[in-house]
Order: sequence, then structure tokens, then C-alpha cells
Amino acid sequence: MLKIITRLKRLTFILISFSTFFAFSQTAKYSNEFLNIGVDAASFGMANAVTATTSDVNSGYWNPAGLVHLEDNQVSAMHANYFANIATYNYVAGAMPIDSKSAVGFSVIRFGVDDILNTTQLIDEQGNINYNRISLFSTADYAFTLSYARNLPLEGFSYGVNAKIIRRIIGDFANAWGFGFDAGIQFQKNSWYFGIMARDITTTYNTWTFDDSELATIQNAIEGQNQSTPEASEITLPKLQIGIARKTAITRDFDLNTSLNLDMRFAQTNDVISSGTLSATPAFGFEVGYINLVYLRGGVGNFQNLEQLGGNGTELGFQPNFGVGFKYKGIQIDYALTDIGDQSLALYSNVFSLKLDWSIFR
Repeated sequence: MLKIITRLKRLTFILISFSTFFAFSQTAKYSNEFLNIGVDAASFGMANAVTATTSDVNSGYWNPAGLVHLEDNQVSAMHANYFANIATYNYVAGAMPIDSKSAVGFSVIRFGVDDILNTTQLIDEQGNINYNRISLFSTADYAFTLSYARNLPLEGFSYGVNAKIIRRIIGDFANAWGFGFDAGIQFQKNSWYFGIMARDITTTYNTWTFDDSELATIQNAIEGQNQSTPEASEITLPKLQIGIARKTAITRDFDLNTSLNLDMRFAQTNDVISSGTLSATPAFGFEVGYINLVYLRGGVGNFQNLEQLGGNGTELGFQPNFGVGFKYKGIQIDYALTDIGDQSLALYSNVFSLKLDWSIFR
């Protein structure tokens, strides 16, 4: 047991060191924030504290090491609306075991705003209003992720890696391509679970291209703004998530899963724990299951120091979540109510997701 703990510490140190190196060797910029939203209503219900326990098709997002626990092919889908249905967030994923020791998965995420009115040409050169000059465009962010997971020779250990391709489109004005990698490990011993997820371990790099003729049509739409072309590159800094969980049987019919996460960024943010080079926020979640049929979930996370109106200091904000789930013969439907009581600046509240085991088609 001592050897296993020592090797776990070494793997943790390698992941942290690798992420820290790239965080400080690149210019600190932010991009691809849509990839921080998350997937799967079951995970949302537990405040995203699932790094150590994720073990299904959605592990490709939360921690690809969990894909090794798949017993059959699975597919998953989620849809959510934001900002009074102005923006949509869609996710679909599939995963399958390759053999008893390895698995592979694929997922697609789209966050977009469609049918945006372009009124920059509403008034012509003579000052006349012409509604025929109004056009529509969409802005959308896509992420395509290929995941691979495998058991390590050490009992209880597994690892997983993600390769991500990012596609971002802003009408005909600009578009970008990006790529990046994630890596994760999990360890299980009796009723205890441990997990580490390092996102964007080599930094995720986006390169933008601009249509100068299209940009010229909007550069003077607002006087004093949009006068220059934005930078053509963006860098997403590494992030690290560390999780610990314990699963226990309450009675013969009831099970309890309690999880704790620490989500870290290598930059100064308004997280409750923050310095000039590192910030972190904890998340706690629980799940009570009844005969693997009905699930009740809860959690709290996203602890932030929120600036008050008028510059009157800061106030601690947090995000309480609640969820329920139903599973029957390979069909699982989950619901999450996030940000109960509007305690934080969360972008969403009601989330539904669906998961299917391929066994239902046999």
C-alpha cells in the first residue's frame, strides 16, 4: 500500500509540474472559456465534483481515465439554453471499451448564438434607414475531443488522455482553429477514489484569421471602437482538478457517494483562494442511490469573491446545486437545478441530459 501511495504522489507531482511549467513559459491569455461549462446533468447536480468517480461516457470530459470502467458502448447527449434562450449549449458523446483494459471515446460540444441581427449597415451613406440592409449571422464555438484510456499495471490505477480540436466562428468576420491535450489519472482502493485531471497541459493554442473586407464594414459602427484588428492568437493556460471521494453502502438498498474537488488555475482570478500565480476553488458533492434505480444529488462549489456595485468591497459567492436521476435497463435521464437561490453568477439553471447503454439495442 505504501508503494502505491508513493507512486500516486509521483504521478501527481509530474502532472502538476508539467502544467506549471507551461503556465509560466507562455504569455497568460484566456480563451475557450466555453469548455469550462461542463457536461452531464448528473455531474452538475454534484457541483462538478466528479474528477475521482466519473466512470461513464462523460468521463471523456471530466477525466478520461474513467473510461476504462465502461462495460458496454454508451452514448450521451445534453442540451441547455442560456441568457433567456439566446444562446444554446449542446453536447453529444460516445464511448466504447476496446478490451478489458482500455477504452476510447469521442465527443462534440457546441456553444453558439444564432441569427444575430447585423444592423451596422442599417443606415446608408445618405442617412436613410433601409431595413433590407439588415443581415443575420451566427457565432459558435466547437470542440471535438478524442479520448483514450487504459489501466496501468498497478492495481487500481488508470490513465486517460484527450486530444482536442477547437473551431470558433464569428459570422464571416473571423474564424479560428485550435488544438490542445488533457491528461488524467484515477486510483481506486476499496471504497476510496482519487482522481487528477490536467486540462490544456501543453496550453491550448488558437489561431484566428480575419476577413478584412467584412471587418471594414463594422469598424466605424460605434465611434471610437472596433478600429483595429484583434490579436491573431490566443493561449489557454493549464488547469488542474484534484478529487477525492468515498462510496459506502448505507443499507442494503441505499448507497452514498461523497466527493470533494479542488479546481486550480495557474493565474490570478476571483476564486476564493487566489494569489498572483495560482487560484483555486473547492467543490463538494454527494449522491444517494436507491437500488441503482433512483438518484438524489446535491453539491456546492464555484466559490468566488464577487465585486459589489459601487466598489463597496467583495462578497463571497457560491453555487448550490441539486439533481435527480432515473436509470432503467440502460436508459438514464438526469436533471440538475443549478445555482439555487441565485447565489452566484452562474449562466444556467435547468439542465437535462440523457445517457444510453448500447445493451438496450440488443
